[in-house]
Amino acid sequence: MQKEYPRFVSLLTKNTVALILAGGRGSRLKNLTEWRAKPAVPFAGKFRIVDFPLSNCVNSGIRRIGVITQYKAHSLLQHLHRGWSFLRGEFNEFVELMPAQQRIEESWYRGTADAVFQNMDILRSYDPTYILILAGDHVYKMDYGEMLAFHAAKGADMTVACLEVPLDDAREFGVMSVDGDQRVVDFNEKPDNPKPTPGNPDMALASMGIYIFNADFLYEQLLRDADVGSSSHDFGKDIIPYIMSRYRVFAHRFSDSCVISQPGEAPYWRDVGTVDAYWEANMELTKVTPDLNLYDENWPIWTYQAQLPPAKFVFDDEIRRGSAVDSLVSGGCIISGASVKRSLLFSNVYVHSYAEVSDSVILPDVDIGRGAVLHRAVVDKGCKIPEDLVVGRDPVEDAKRFHVTKKGITLITPDMLGQRLHHAR
Repeated sequence: MQKEYPRFVSLLTKNTVALILAGGRGSRLKNLTEWRAKPAVPFAGKFRIVDFPLSNCVNSGIRRIGVITQYKAHSLLQHLHRGWSFLRGEFNEFVELMPAQQRIEESWYRGTADAVFQNMDILRSYDPTYILILAGDHVYKMDYGEMLAFHAAKGADMTVACLEVPLDDAREFGVMSVDGDQRVVDFNEKPDNPKPTPGNPDMALASMGIYIFNADFLYEQLLRDADVGSSSHDFGKDIIPYIMSRYRVFAHRFSDSCVISQPGEAPYWRDVGTVDAYWEANMELTKVTPDLNLYDENWPIWTYQAQLPPAKFVFDDEIRRGSAVDSLVSGGCIISGASVKRSLLFSNVYVHSYAEVSDSVILPDVDIGRGAVLHRAVVDKGCKIPEDLVVGRDPVEDAKRFHVTKKGITLITPDMLGQRLHHAR
């Protein structure tokens, strides 16, 4: 597709600071976020959700990144320290942690805009031309340089990344309308009755929670908003509706900057904010050709990974064969005379003899006992599944001990098993 802005994207990205809002709990993920922030939730066998916006930044040439944290951030901070310390401060590159410090007011972050406002003195010290604000809890691959070029070409004060979503799902997003020049003319945060896209009554144009601001303009708006007593200090609820009719606010289509690994590949973006959506997104990766290409050498996803031995499959008897089919199996796993089908195993999972795992997501350090059966389950880190436990066959019985979703996915955590692991997870 021919771009309409012949610009040097590298210069734009060099003068940009990215802020990743990673302080949210993600309550719709239920017990998966009981002891960790949503961006720290493991995903795709070896990553954390936050690795995707971070990798997008680095791959786009944005190497000055702040991560704003708040809710139960220990495991997130630990992951960032271990896996994202490779940028060189000598070259003015960094991933800097910004926990809630009450730097300006004696309060914790009250909204997305307030989280940035309370770190404004740090932002000013970086002296950026542009500020890119990202949600830390979505999975996608995007070249932010393309969006920056669009922003500069339009002479925008603010640009919002957007994509079309089914109208029934749009209530969970900021929904906008645009004119023929892609200028935002209407914006409503999580509306009860979202407006459909013109010409497509089943879809709505939704904000991705990705914003670009001219730095000085952002400072002005944050200072103004901070003085409004009735404000909830949120970008979607307060900042965008106020500036939309007063300044130049444009919408940038995700389809124009998504990273496509090969011709015919569809743009990939997932909100894994519910247990069902989380399970589905992980299960997609077990397909022969998944929608998310993790093997793209031109757009790698970076992360921290422990030094672990290779996955191991042992025993080859007729009734006791260690095997995995249509599955992802990470380092340190041992499948000992057990069967794994259409499942995703994170690191250090031990599946004992005669156990059966199918259509399941097994997080790190899980021990699955001899003869256990797990079907359509999500098993949290550190669980020790008892011998002969059967999950996924009788949802009524499962619901007595575990969380069972509307779509029949069973979530199992150590606490549900009476195994209280009060440590960073």
